[in-house]
Amino acid sequence: MTRRASLAQRISLLAVAIAVITALIAGLLAVGLIRQENERNARSTLAQLADAAQSTADQAVSAQNGQQRARRLLLALKVQSASVNRQGRVTSTATLAANALTAADISALLAGRSVSMTGVSGGKRVLVEARPTAVGGIALVQLRTDATAAGERAIRRILLGLLVGVLIAVLLGLVVAYRIAGPLRRTAAVAHALATGQRDVEVEVDGPTEVAEVGAAVNRLAGALSHSEGRQREFLLSVSHDLRTPLTAITGYAESLADGVVPAERVPEVGSVMLAESQRLTRLVADLLDLARLDAQDFRIELVDVDVFELAAAVEQVWSARCASNGVRFELQRHGEPVSIRSDPGRIRQVVDGLLENALRVTPAGALIVLAAGTAADGSAVALEVRDGGPGLDESDLAVAFERSALFTKYRGVRQVGTGLGLAIVHGLVSRLGGTIEAGHAYEGGARFTVRLPLAAATVTSWRPPPGSP
Repeated sequence: MTRRASLAQRISLLAVAIAVITALIAGLLAVGLIRQENERNARSTLAQLADAAQSTADQAVSAQNGQQRARRLLLALKVQSASVNRQGRVTSTATLAANALTAADISALLAGRSVSMTGVSGGKRVLVEARPTAVGGIALVQLRTDATAAGERAIRRILLGLLVGVLIAVLLGLVVAYRIAGPLRRTAAVAHALATGQRDVEVEVDGPTEVAEVGAAVNRLAGALSHSEGRQREFLLSVSHDLRTPLTAITGYAESLADGVVPAERVPEVGSVMLAESQRLTRLVADLLDLARLDAQDFRIELVDVDVFELAAAVEQVWSARCASNGVRFELQRHGEPVSIRSDPGRIRQVVDGLLENALRVTPAGALIVLAAGTAADGSAVALEVRDGGPGLDESDLAVAFERSALFTKYRGVRQVGTGLGLAIVHGLVSRLGGTIEAGHAYEGGARFTVRLPLAAATVTSWRPPPGSP
């Protein structure tokens, strides 16, 4: 596997690159500008000295004596001089100055013109300032390195300062890089621990805001995983208990039949019990398969035009008789004008049947179950509502009504319960149909479940388990 550079290394390299590039650009600009200005100032100074030497030579009692005094003054400034007589002969005690003037320069001096140039003498670059005098001319010559020595020293100081700045930037980049990468490495270690099954790990939330948010998100993920796995364990324990109870009954009666200990007159009774328990097992397994298909997004949805009132009437034909056989009254309520939606009628019927099955289980004889159908108050959806006159749900139940086995665990042994999976399946189906479902309190005193399906073409969505589900 290709080894990748760490975040700290990349930030450090970036800091070094920025510092070096900045220093190079600043250094090149500074050196160029300083050298240009330094040479200009050096040439200006030499020109002023040449003007002064010209004045001194012309004002002296003897021109040669004046030039001699000027030369002694200039030697102290590392400036060499040369004299030019009327015949164009150059005389100087310094070889550099003697060889600096060309024939054209001498002619210009004798013609009364000043000379200002950068030349070469003895293989070295020199600055030349020459002025005409009464006896011919005087030339001042200075090595360019001597003229710009002060500026070069300033350049070296600037470059040293830039180098120090680069080193400081690199050190700060390293500190910042490891300050950022440290919390990320600890967060990655916790994520790896979570992947191996550990759940008692937690990230220390520190560092910059974004890094701290990553750590906090991992902590929330660890908590959600722990909660989800706890719910899964509870769910498996509940399902295991529900499977064991009918299996135990079936096994016991089957052994009795096999051993011949069941009297002949009780065989039909034993057969009925075994049939009922096997049907109970079948319902539980079917619910588990439904949940598995929902989780795997394997539920087929076939969209057609559905007349909601016709579907409700079909439901009434079946459930009015079922409710009557249990002594429960059934009522169908229609609101508004007939309306059609684009959805799957089989899945809608499965949702309504599941809610009515749940209602019939808890509704006492003489009480009422209502199926209401019509357009929602805001006109954007179709509403199907199942209300019952049973014991109802308290406020804490409403938040967990669609979690697997939540109500089953709470009310087992208190009231009639099913497999504990029916409402979770209903929630999943409604979500796949692009609708919503909510639980509440019914006017009839029991529970109310309201399904809203969009009037526009239904959008089939991926099912997401209700909050808190395993």
